[in-house]
Amino acid sequence: MNPQAPVHVRAEDDAWLTVVYYRFRAWRGRRPFWAGLFTLLGGFPIAYFPYADLRLGNVTLAMATTGGAGALIIGVLLITLGLALWFQQAIRVFAGVAAILLALVSLPVSNLGGFFMGFLFSMVGGALALSWAPGQPDEEAPLQDAAAAAHPAPADPADHPPVSLGKADAMAGPQGIPGPRGTETAYTSETTAHADGGRNSAG
Repeated sequence: MNPQAPVHVRAEDDAWLTVVYYRFRAWRGRRPFWAGLFTLLGGFPIAYFPYADLRLGNVTLAMATTGGAGALIIGVLLITLGLALWFQQAIRVFAGVAAILLALVSLPVSNLGGFFMGFLFSMVGGALALSWAPGQPDEEAPLQDAAAAAHPAPADPADHPPVSLGKADAMAGPQGIPGPRGTETAYTSETTAHADGGRNSAG
């Protein structure tokens, strides 16, 4: 299921069993393997038990029912769906729904779904088929590059040395408004009247 899984490259000293294992692992990862396996296994007890005989000494117990033909059809269909999940991944949704419906029908038709064994296997296989999705290529790196371009990192102050300001720039006020000169008072309201304690001087 993971397309980014490392591909095994055969070395000269690798045993043939190791090569077969890695090739099977790569084949299994590209398809709903476990869904097909559980569906396949669920079809065998559903199709087998209606035609099986249980011998207890000299007594033979036949488990055949009137729905023996229906049980055989359900079992064969489940086996076919399990194989289809391995080799036709495009029909996984249809195969999953069909496996669940056939498992439910097998309860009254085939000895309680093959004594609940086939029923449980088929239900699990159908649920896995519905939940499986093919792997997508890893696209995290392009997304990270785009995010970095949209939100550039703040510049490092060490890379940009401070610029020395001239005398006129140092005296500038907020928003570039010139500040008071050296011969001017800091506040326009400060006059000679304020400097003399509130008494106006006439001259």
